[in-house]
Amino acid sequence: MEGKNPVRFTLLKQSSLAPEGERDGSGTFEEALEGIDPGVRLMYAANEGNLDGIQEVLDSGVDVNFRDIDDRTALHIASCQGLTDVAAFLLDKGATVDPKDRWGSTPLADAIYYKNNDVIKLLEKRGAKPLMAPMHVNHAREVPEYEINSTELDLTNSVQITKGTYCIASWRGIEVAVKMLGEEVLSDEDKVRAFRDELDLLQKIRHPNVVQFLGAVTQSSPMMIVTEYLPKGDLREYLKRKGPLRPANAVRFALDIARGMNYLHETRPEPIIHLDLEPSNILRDDSGHLKVADFGVSKLLTVKEKKPLTCQDTSCKCLPNVATSGRYMAPEVFRNEEYDTKVDVFSFALILQEASTRHNLMLGLVSVLL
Repeated sequence: MEGKNPVRFTLLKQSSLAPEGERDGSGTFEEALEGIDPGVRLMYAANEGNLDGIQEVLDSGVDVNFRDIDDRTALHIASCQGLTDVAAFLLDKGATVDPKDRWGSTPLADAIYYKNNDVIKLLEKRGAKPLMAPMHVNHAREVPEYEINSTELDLTNSVQITKGTYCIASWRGIEVAVKMLGEEVLSDEDKVRAFRDELDLLQKIRHPNVVQFLGAVTQSSPMMIVTEYLPKGDLREYLKRKGPLRPANAVRFALDIARGMNYLHETRPEPIIHLDLEPSNILRDDSGHLKVADFGVSKLLTVKEKKPLTCQDTSCKCLPNVATSGRYMAPEVFRNEEYDTKVDVFSFALILQEASTRHNLMLGLVSVLL
């Protein structure tokens, strides 16, 4: 029952991808209804959160997926306005979860743009797929230099790496390690911020004893960090197989870790604190040398402040996972006190002690610290 001359719906919030000048609404509700196509009445009812009005229009024969002149649906409107009950009602009535308007925006993209978190969760639960990554830029000149086209990454035969969210993939004919961020990152500002911070750090790092950053996927979802792949695995697995190291090997490994960490701590103008230094975050290359890896919780220590970086919040999300990394964590980090680069030195000492004896002194101290 769509009219021959569909009307543009221009009240309140508009498509997240529409040009700025086309996002401003105009007119009153009554003026807009005058002589309006029945399908567009559905849009207004959705905009007003009027479930009875929506039902009445649908009962008259209007398609729940009616599109206006901009190819927008009632679900787009509900998503922009943050009307979770309306969005759920429309979906229950058969609304398509991922329709695109003439600018290419979907209801989920609109909900993300306007930070309507409840609608985001609803749409994702109903199967909506993210349209773009939260670091998406509007102009090609703003795309980061490290950007990798996701189509260049062959994940067809990817193999999951034991540690975290890493997997092995192929990129331009070589094997690489890919850290993939889940789609839930789109609606979690803390995780997006942590991702940005990790990229900022990785761009600064170039050293033989630190895993090499190759690039990242930030303009599409899922977002990914791509680093060199070290097939010999991590130090934790090596120690499990070999047991205590001979003194000469222990010293060689210690020097590799120390060189990498010294480079991080000497980075200028701001030293880098790893904060999660443990055997599973230390990888072996083809020659058997060690490289420091995984900077997901690392921090920059601002030199100009002339004081240790502070983390007083007991719920702070920047801290490593105590359940997996606690045995190597310095006491001041455990207790959310002021800390500096010396916390990595503490972790380094425990790693060296464990490599030499296969026992970790921290295990006996955890209960006291907590």
